[in-house]
Amino acid sequence: MIPIDDYLHAATRDNTRKSYRAAVNHFEVEWGGFLPATADSVVRYLAQYAGVLAHNTLKQRVTALGQWHVEQGFPDPTKAPVVRKMLRGIHELHPAQEKRAKPLQLDALEQTVAWLEQQCELARQQGRSSDLLRHTRDRALLLVGFWRGFRSDELARLEIDHIDAIAGEGMTIYLPRTKTDRSLKGTTYKTPALSKLCPVTAYLDWLAVSGLKSGATFRGIDRWGAISEAPVNSASIIPLLRRILKSADVTDVHLYSSHSLRRGFATWASANGWELRALMEYVGWRNIASASRYVDSHDPYHREMLERLLPKNLNLLDQS
Repeated sequence: MIPIDDYLHAATRDNTRKSYRAAVNHFEVEWGGFLPATADSVVRYLAQYAGVLAHNTLKQRVTALGQWHVEQGFPDPTKAPVVRKMLRGIHELHPAQEKRAKPLQLDALEQTVAWLEQQCELARQQGRSSDLLRHTRDRALLLVGFWRGFRSDELARLEIDHIDAIAGEGMTIYLPRTKTDRSLKGTTYKTPALSKLCPVTAYLDWLAVSGLKSGATFRGIDRWGAISEAPVNSASIIPLLRRILKSADVTDVHLYSSHSLRRGFATWASANGWELRALMEYVGWRNIASASRYVDSHDPYHREMLERLLPKNLNLLDQS
């Protein structure tokens, strides 16, 4: 018998499934709505939380409600024109500037890696195996995440069986699915070995210290040095990153998130002459708008570009 439910279940990511359940619960339990819903009740729900929840959160809630109705065989009230009009009105009256994670600059990365390497050496000398494991793992996670521009969910889903690393040469990483991989063909990423801050060396050191041969790459480590069978939870990577940066005396750690690695690499690459198309291909962005959101220019007002385009002899006043 073909396990139909298994295939249908696999078609939706776990994170998406959890967020949809949370959205339906918020509508039905916290707000007190009834399912199946009407377009009018959805509009009243949106009015209740307009200006309270972010616009993107409201859109996600509407999508989740629509998905629930489709799966249960009911007409989808979220497709009604009044619901779409309500969302547009909320966006007009409650505009919000997008919050972006602070990019991890190369000097902060170097400072943090130096601290982690120092801690690894101290832990090795003092026989503190759990600390040695933790610091070695953190160094690998940080460097692989930065140089590949990975999101937190991608770091959590890395599998040793899908990584081929050769010391002094480079590494190839295969992810069976990514956010932009709509065709579900999987994506292969490559990164070279570097003379400093090397992700390949950090990854191989982690395998050597941990003794891991297969399964999840980055895993939890308890206080006694026992390595979990399960991968780190993607939601735990932000507090993990902030803890590492704070320990290394990096300032303003509350401004960093897992996107800081991606934004940090993109900003560094852009400042060092990478063309946007090359950066998009390396990181895996499908459109320029997505890529541009991650790049902080060293010339935020584009003065250098405008100065180059100005005529060399510009007469501001016509004397004739």
